[in-house]
Amino acid sequence: MENSFFQQLIREFRTPLTNPVLIFSLILLIILLSPIVLKKLNIPGIIGLIISGVVIGPHGLNILAKNSAIDLFSTIGLLYIMFIAGLELDMREFQKHKNKSLVFGLFTFILPLSLGFPVCYYLLKYEVNSSFLTASMFATHTLVAYPIVSRFGISKNKAVAITVGGTILTDTAVLLILAVIMGAANGSLTHEFWLRLGTSLAIFSVIMFFGVPRMAKWFFMKLESEKTSHYIFVLSVVFFSAFLAHVAGVEPIIGAFVAGLVLNKLIPHSSALMNRIEFIGNAIFIPFFLISVGMLVNVRVILKGPTALIVAAALTTTALVGKWVAALLMQKVFRYTRTERQLIFGLSAAHAAATLAIILVGYKEGILDENILNGTIILILITCLTASFVTENAAKKIVMETDTEALPDTAADSLKEHILLPVEDYTKIEPMLELAVFIKDKKSPNPITLLSIVPNDDETEKNLLRARKNMEDVRRLASATDTNINVIASIDYNAASGTIRTAKEIMADTILLEWPERSSILDRVFGERTENILAGADKNVFICKVKHLLAAHKQVLVFCPPLLELEKGFTGCLDNLIRLAKELSAPVICYTNQRTKKEIDIYLNRSETGSISFKEFDQWEDFLVLSKDITQEDIVIMMLSKRGAVSYQPLFDSIPVKLDKYFDNTSKILVFPRQQSADSRFDDYEDINAEPLSKGIETIQKIGKEIGNIFRK
Repeated sequence: MENSFFQQLIREFRTPLTNPVLIFSLILLIILLSPIVLKKLNIPGIIGLIISGVVIGPHGLNILAKNSAIDLFSTIGLLYIMFIAGLELDMREFQKHKNKSLVFGLFTFILPLSLGFPVCYYLLKYEVNSSFLTASMFATHTLVAYPIVSRFGISKNKAVAITVGGTILTDTAVLLILAVIMGAANGSLTHEFWLRLGTSLAIFSVIMFFGVPRMAKWFFMKLESEKTSHYIFVLSVVFFSAFLAHVAGVEPIIGAFVAGLVLNKLIPHSSALMNRIEFIGNAIFIPFFLISVGMLVNVRVILKGPTALIVAAALTTTALVGKWVAALLMQKVFRYTRTERQLIFGLSAAHAAATLAIILVGYKEGILDENILNGTIILILITCLTASFVTENAAKKIVMETDTEALPDTAADSLKEHILLPVEDYTKIEPMLELAVFIKDKKSPNPITLLSIVPNDDETEKNLLRARKNMEDVRRLASATDTNINVIASIDYNAASGTIRTAKEIMADTILLEWPERSSILDRVFGERTENILAGADKNVFICKVKHLLAAHKQVLVFCPPLLELEKGFTGCLDNLIRLAKELSAPVICYTNQRTKKEIDIYLNRSETGSISFKEFDQWEDFLVLSKDITQEDIVIMMLSKRGAVSYQPLFDSIPVKLDKYFDNTSKILVFPRQQSADSRFDDYEDINAEPLSKGIETIQKIGKEIGNIFRK
């Protein structure tokens, strides 16, 4: 009995392993341990995964053999890398630098190809078709090092945007060349071939760029509460688009990248869905792909004679030199820094996905020999290691340079930024919480604080327990976005005083409020919770009504009255709005006068927080003339000043009512920046508040005006 047990155990551990549970356990152990071990040696974790694949692969210790399960997971990982690259691409930055991406795509395609063909034809003595196919391999690159960029939080850097854009251009061109060479080798390079390829690519483009975005928007809006279904839907789009690309005659990685592009706007970077996509990809699928790349490497090829070694050295040197020259030319032409050149080279140096596709297809068709195949495997290992080292080094430098170049005032503001979100209706908290996550400065160490005020009455304790339970449910909802959340359930006589007191206690600088629902004439005359908070809290106040899925909005329209730039909290609120627009990949259009535009331009140039388009506007008394410019797909943001502020004008009081009445089905935000500090001579009298008196006078003036209008009629 005991012997049979040990025999069974020995059979299970016989190499190569065949038990799927044991294989999966081993892969997970490698994914867990290799980055941790190599981090101690200052080696990027991505290299540990590739080396682990070499060691356990069929050409190493033969612990694992290539099988359908590993091939499936590695394919998913490869598609995931390309999908995330398209998803995280800052489309506004890409549009801004699209010409540079095109130039880089030409450089990184033409230079390695021009350098590689003479090496293969004259030095290695291969024939024309073999030389051209091998040289085209040098022009490709795979974003193996992209997870490093994502981990350091610089995926929206302009050098990254240019490199990713260039990647898709050059890989598409090379994979089209592959289709042409294969057609030539098979003797099918006819007019029918070109017609079929062009037609299939046109159909693929129509489906992906016109059909999928509309279907995705409808799905996300109709099933807004089904978070698991959102992730499954996204995966379905990725793999279906990869399949469509394959049917269209190009590699599936092109389809995965296109899927990322078309879903880019609908999945904001700080959303819970993006967090799930990145977490599962970085934890499981992408490491599987990197391990499978290592399993292809056959170190024994160097023992087969000098030919294999010479071919491997020539291919590797040519590949790295071609990419380095392309990065150098980009630096010289567009005057990038050495660190940005290093980042461009690091991201574009790795050869894996498209390279393997080209070489394996050429090898199976007899166009390329075993020396090219083995040399390419060595090239993949060396270029992936080089790309990882170079990219991590460049990413660290860019992060350090960004931190040291931050302006003192903006850096200080981001460090103290603290958003307070009072919760009144738990059914409406999700869009408000998502908005808070989008506008929050990611550099701020402070959490988003959720506040529930319980009235001080006979059932206080029971209500307090219920509020704390509801707040914990909200905390679990927020944890999906990987955002630091703090919850407070407090007792007070009314919600306004509780909110003001808590804002002072936690030193919050921004308060997010739900749009108030006015129910009676008494509310209109004597005010309500929102107006009390505006009067009593010296904070930036956002009053929000989100009518549609945030990611579905196409424009951020900001209305900025004259002199508002003089308010103390104006620049902080402006930063919040720019961050919101970046998350939504939406342009910001600001309606204001020339003086305010000039001041905003000066601030944006100094802080480099983002860009804004301007339209001159000064008809604030007749705000409704802009109704033709506002659609339900816009977010209308009205920046106003509090009573008593430097920029306050009584005519602004009617604007919120007009917004609520005439744009009921449009998402809108009222922004009240923090006022300039009072003169220090009056600090001793801060407990004396003239706000009730001034409000009473204004109310009497309004009533008198209405009575006068009646008699005039």
